[in-house]
Amino acid sequence: VWGRLDVLVNNAGISRVIPHNDLAAATPDVWQQLHEVNVVAPFRLVAEAQSALREAASRGRPGCVVNVSSHAGVRPKGASIPYAATKAALNHVTRLLALSLAPDIRVNAVAPGLVDTPLTAEWTQAQQLWRERSPMRRAASPADIAQAVSFLVA
Repeated sequence: VWGRLDVLVNNAGISRVIPHNDLAAATPDVWQQLHEVNVVAPFRLVAEAQSALREAASRGRPGCVVNVSSHAGVRPKGASIPYAATKAALNHVTRLLALSLAPDIRVNAVAPGLVDTPLTAEWTQAQQLWRERSPMRRAASPADIAQAVSFLVA
């Protein structure tokens, strides 16, 4: 049925590759840009969608939000410290929203590690680490992430 919103997937995000020991390169502008896109935007989208998602609950099924975070928000790793910090913040925002919006709206996150996309194609060192250390011996694919999101939406 058109004109309703049952699910919101916050998948947009940005990163900057900055070695963790290059503190000077993590400028205030980098911090601000990553924070706006990776933390503030998902929160604002949920805030704007809240009433429509609550209407889903009135039809017998909770509205659903899935935020796409990162393994970097859980473990001390990632393309840069500002990136990892924004994903950690998104994880906490997800938990807070889950408590605040329940039971009408379910809020979850997926936190993949390296995903094989055009953005990460040239991250040869990270690709090699995933081939050597991850249980699947490869980076995740976008289809892998979509499958996890689909599971949470169902």
